[in-house]
Amino acid sequence: MLLALIAASEIGFWLLLLAGLAVRYLLGRRRLGAALLMCVPLLDVILLTATVADLRGGGTANFTHGLSAAYLGYSVVFGRSMIRWADERFAHRFAGGPPPKGKPRYGRARVRYEWREFGKASLATAIACGVLLSMIVMVDDTARTEALLGWTQRLLTVLAIWSIWPISHTLWPAKPKPGEEEPAAGQAHGASATHR
Repeated sequence: MLLALIAASEIGFWLLLLAGLAVRYLLGRRRLGAALLMCVPLLDVILLTATVADLRGGGTANFTHGLSAAYLGYSVVFGRSMIRWADERFAHRFAGGPPPKGKPRYGRARVRYEWREFGKASLATAIACGVLLSMIVMVDDTARTEALLGWTQRLLTVLAIWSIWPISHTLWPAKPKPGEEEPAAGQAHGASATHR
């Protein structure tokens, strides 16, 4: 059941996001669009409530309980930037907004970007691990929460792998190609850059 709820939360995130942006830009109802976008975090609350209720009801933690904590941590930290990313593109496509900035491609700006994203990943991992540890303490039964402890190790492994990007960009920063100028700070770096 929890796995289905996690999938429903992810689908619900994108549906609410698209509905909020469509109402805001296509129908011109900015307040209603903002209200729909503000409902996105409610999905996280529903997921957390269901996870805790299942464990409090005597359930034994499994892979999906840990996944819900990981999803919650990353959704809380990266959800806002994902909404901003989609908003920029929707505004450009349907409301004549400026081209999306994208991420920096090289230089100090790229190094700062990679460290900032790593910092967000660290915060997401801390939140997810905090939720996992809270559930372990709440259940207070090692046999029922063994899977949750394993998830803290998975999350820390993911974070260690993520550190490759900021470290490699710091040690070997990408340089502009010949004939390409490095943009000034704050200038757009290409509309086609993808969001990670």
